[in-house]
Amino acid sequence: MEDAIEQLALPQPEIVTPTSTAAIPSSSPPDWVRLQKALAVEAEHGFNDLVGKQSRFSEFLAQSLQQAPEILPSRDRSRWQEMAGQFTNYSDLSFAQRQHLVADTRRFLYQVRQTCERTNQSSGAENGLAALEPKPKPPKTAPLAESQRAISPDEPLTYLPGIGPKNAERLAKLGLYTVRDLLFYYPRDHIDYARQVQIRDLEAGETVTLVGTVKRCTCFNSPRNAKLTIFELVVRDRSGQIKLSRFFAGNRYRNRGWQEQQKRLYPPGVVIAASGLVKQSKYGMTLEDPEIEVLDHSGSSIESVIVGRVVPIYSLTEGVGADLVRKAVIAALPAATRLDDPLPEPLQKQYELTGLAEAIAHIHFPPDSAALDMARRRLVFDEFFYLQLGLLKRRQSQRQTQASAILAPTGQLIDQLYELLPFQLTGAQQRVINDILNDLQQPAPMNRLVQGDVGSGKTVVAVVAVLAAIQAGYQAALMAPTEVLAEQHYRKLVSWFNLMHLPVELLTGSTKTAKRRQIHAQLQTGELPLLVGTHALIEDPVTFQRLGLVVIDEQHRFGVQQRARLQQKGVNGIPHVLTMTATPIPRTLALTLHGDLDVSQIDELPPGRKPIQTTALTASDRTQAYELIRRQVAQGRQVYVVLPLVDESEKLDLKSAIEEHQRLQEQIFPEFQIGLLHGRMTSAEKEEAINQFRDNQTQILVSTTVVEVGVDVPNATVMLIEHAERFGLSQLHQLRGRVGRGADQAFCLLMSSSKAETARQRLKVLEQSQDGFFISEMDMRFRGPGEVLGTRQSGLPDFALASLVEDQAVLEVAREAAEKAIAKDATLDRWPLMQAELEYRYQRLMGGAIFT
Repeated sequence: MEDAIEQLALPQPEIVTPTSTAAIPSSSPPDWVRLQKALAVEAEHGFNDLVGKQSRFSEFLAQSLQQAPEILPSRDRSRWQEMAGQFTNYSDLSFAQRQHLVADTRRFLYQVRQTCERTNQSSGAENGLAALEPKPKPPKTAPLAESQRAISPDEPLTYLPGIGPKNAERLAKLGLYTVRDLLFYYPRDHIDYARQVQIRDLEAGETVTLVGTVKRCTCFNSPRNAKLTIFELVVRDRSGQIKLSRFFAGNRYRNRGWQEQQKRLYPPGVVIAASGLVKQSKYGMTLEDPEIEVLDHSGSSIESVIVGRVVPIYSLTEGVGADLVRKAVIAALPAATRLDDPLPEPLQKQYELTGLAEAIAHIHFPPDSAALDMARRRLVFDEFFYLQLGLLKRRQSQRQTQASAILAPTGQLIDQLYELLPFQLTGAQQRVINDILNDLQQPAPMNRLVQGDVGSGKTVVAVVAVLAAIQAGYQAALMAPTEVLAEQHYRKLVSWFNLMHLPVELLTGSTKTAKRRQIHAQLQTGELPLLVGTHALIEDPVTFQRLGLVVIDEQHRFGVQQRARLQQKGVNGIPHVLTMTATPIPRTLALTLHGDLDVSQIDELPPGRKPIQTTALTASDRTQAYELIRRQVAQGRQVYVVLPLVDESEKLDLKSAIEEHQRLQEQIFPEFQIGLLHGRMTSAEKEEAINQFRDNQTQILVSTTVVEVGVDVPNATVMLIEHAERFGLSQLHQLRGRVGRGADQAFCLLMSSSKAETARQRLKVLEQSQDGFFISEMDMRFRGPGEVLGTRQSGLPDFALASLVEDQAVLEVAREAAEKAIAKDATLDRWPLMQAELEYRYQRLMGGAIFT
């Protein structure tokens, strides 16, 4: 097997840049491939001046462009130096200016490269300015015609037969500059034109494709819904006429410029293909949310490359038609055979993967659906495989880092805790504790994530780890995302630690200056073994004498840099890190986000917990909901009412916390005391509201989602969630976990105003299940992984094809393959092609920098 693998070790372009930032001498050839990849990665990730291991994108470009090739004409040399200066000031440019600069630089570099190559070939000089890829020697006879010459994947698109400079400029609007760019510009969908039907033959319930001519195109704002924009096409063929509609929600679509642009894309007379599910409307047959594609120019016949086969549908932009992209792809496909396949043949055979060249050809123009499935599986495998390789290599690197703290698994403090606990640990808790204590005995720092449902007992597990550090003579830190949660942890820890005569302090943004100085001093002398806090823990004055363990609760609410800064507070080596989350995520997400961590799951709740009775309600059920609340409060119980907003919103017809608090107090429950809690209150106001509710001075607490974590009142038995359809399933499950923490039967009422079937199906999941892992899996299927995690800071890699919902089986296989490769050779030195591909793909997927 090794021989077969090593035979694939063909030369690869250098990807990792030098560690030195010294000026590039003029005699050195520009690394065209690496420069273009750096520009491509920056464009793909929003022109944010990405930060690499050694420099920023702008620094790398400014340094790389410092010395222009001497072979260039003076005009091009001046332009080269001008661009270097522009990248020096890149941080001061607007988004649009950055966008134009990156695009202009890509075009300019390709033009310059062609100049250098032609000059070098004509002169026969070997001065290092030839392209990175070896060029075939020119034949002694007349040169090959453009259509006969073998095209290299890294050549500019202008070299493709039938493309030329003008079309190459149009394709550059899509970020396509090289043949390789085009080959890996995957279709967003495919249409099977072999299954065409005429308009008169449409039958409801079928998925079909129809081809016709646009008779009329309109795009306008809905007169009934201010946030809705309606796009309509009237299409006809020889058999009849049909109206197709698409709906766009959001202010950006109300812009007249955008609407006019849509109309320009589909002028009367243009031939289009529309694909979708046929349904009966009050206007007759139509296609539900159709995929629409312009096939050719107005009045032209459909090209044979489209008719009767599976046709790729590409993402387009104004001025770049589908016909041009397909034409360019067809011209580029022969170059796919010159792509080096980084996956060893034995690995391809073991996992039944098609070759790279065949996969690229068939993802664009598959002969049938089976070939398309095989092509997609191979390319999805590649995306997952290199991500997992990168994560596993990162974990390998972490394990090779020596930690100063080797902690004993047993000791007096841990034994004392077990004696103090008024309950027995569950089997799941004990299993996870064993995982942690085993990690703490290793010389490499622990990096473990503990997932556990609401109420599964993660805090006790973390306390065992903390005591293991303290009894070994080290300090520990516990960081939570909110003051409410940090204070809850502090109260629980104080109740245990006081009995063991161990000091513990709380540090938040509200901590007084004198107390803060006292805590800083005690940390530096080692008097304080445990500090609980919020982001205040990572402020510069906080310094530990011997930090041995870092515990981070609700870790998904912290950024990577924040977690790393707390870990760096240890001055005597790298501390162990234990992260926890009460928001279980599906295994596919865990592998994607935390593939470099060891993951433990507390998948068992303490005995005696009664399932929370969960019911989805509509407005007509509100009276019954209020009667249940009234009965529960009369019996001495307490109630949460949760709303999605703080103040009344003019844009959304939602109840606000402030308005609802006033309404409930004055009109619905005047006989009860009702409290208010929301994120805009000061820390002191929040603490007072929580304490009043905890002490039963207020029987009903109206709150926003600030109550999601950190409020622990066992006497609360009812949670009413208004506008439940506005929340994700995992968040609803988190909120539901605030009740049912005592021995009494608890109720969760999901009030929804939505009539959508999808909304009802989502809430039904919560009615039927109490399993947080199952609920998170269903949440991901309904909303997608980005929405489940929060798109703004999800940390999800940017896949071109792979779907964490649809491709879970491929991810599992890719993980297995990556683990085997790392076990065989953690350096990947025996597979240089795979190693080089990893450098590029992993950095691209994770938003990293190819310019480091």
